[in-house]
Amino acid sequence: MSHETRLTEMGLTLPPAPAPVATYVPTVQTGGLLFVSGQMAPAGFPKGQVGTDLTVDEGYEAARGCALSLLAQVRAALGSLDRVARVVKLTGWVNAPAGFTDHPEVVNGASDLLAGVFGDAGRHARAAVGAPSLPRGAAVEVEAIFEVTR
Repeated sequence: MSHETRLTEMGLTLPPAPAPVATYVPTVQTGGLLFVSGQMAPAGFPKGQVGTDLTVDEGYEAARGCALSLLAQVRAALGSLDRVARVVKLTGWVNAPAGFTDHPEVVNGASDLLAGVFGDAGRHARAAVGAPSLPRGAAVEVEAIFEVTR
């Protein structure tokens, strides 16, 4: 099944690909790899510090929003999600206080969405880490590397 079709069947709509907020580009393709810069969730998703302002479940939803922004960047760069052969690596940062330990559960929001859209090709290597703050008050930020077809 097409990745684009699976996205639609999941009832998901991608936001516009976010513009960079500083001096960087949203994606870089080299050979068969597409690197997507860190993405935050679009408007309407929870913001703030997970474990202080937000619950783990709200952080999970914010991570899902980040994954939608990732996919919007992929589609903008490639023209279609169907050019994705595999999600290689995902790194997620969770805005959390000292002592917070549920980073993996929060970043699962992004991982679960990618696995849903890409099936087995969406299963990836991953890091989930904490930070005392993130840009623009984001609850989560994620970046990813995709293997793509030409």
